[in-house]
Amino acid sequence: LVRSLQKKYAGIRDFSTVFTHTYKGGVLRKQLVEKGRLLVKKPGMMRWDYTAPEPKQFVSDGVKLYSYIPADKQVIVATVPAGDQANTPAMFLAGKGDLTRDFTASAGEVPAGSPAGSRALKLVPRTAQPDYDWLVLVVDPATLSLRGMVTADAQGGTSVFAFANLKENVGVPDSQFTFRMPRGVDVITDAGGR
Repeated sequence: LVRSLQKKYAGIRDFSTVFTHTYKGGVLRKQLVEKGRLLVKKPGMMRWDYTAPEPKQFVSDGVKLYSYIPADKQVIVATVPAGDQANTPAMFLAGKGDLTRDFTASAGEVPAGSPAGSRALKLVPRTAQPDYDWLVLVVDPATLSLRGMVTADAQGGTSVFAFANLKENVGVPDSQFTFRMPRGVDVITDAGGR
């Protein structure tokens, strides 16, 4: 399954999907459900547009990652890791990393609410990562299409992403990954400056 999934994944240039993100646990022991749309284009470009319960944007143009929460009136700008390093589960989706080279794979637990017949693959990074200990990919065993992803954070929280209406190789233009800086926001860079 790992080799087949890597082969299929290597042939996907871009994809779009709507998502439901359920976060449970963490330090505050809370549960939060958010919804939005995800666009991905390899290498390294992605756009997460959260629409509910509050708008948020996370955009990577392959060089910089922009995190914007309008309620906070700030944009955090970070540098995307060079090469194939997948330092976050989201960057793995954007083509950073290789299933067979970078992870130890095993059968995973399919999250509740996944479509019937889904298979889960638990991936533990061979090199320790600061942002996650493992991730689980949920796939359709017949088509190997991605149905979801599960990750755990250092605070003990779990994020479950369920994907619907997934469209692969649709020709998403690069312009979708250009972040337009909103007026009147504080800009914080990964170097710590403003």
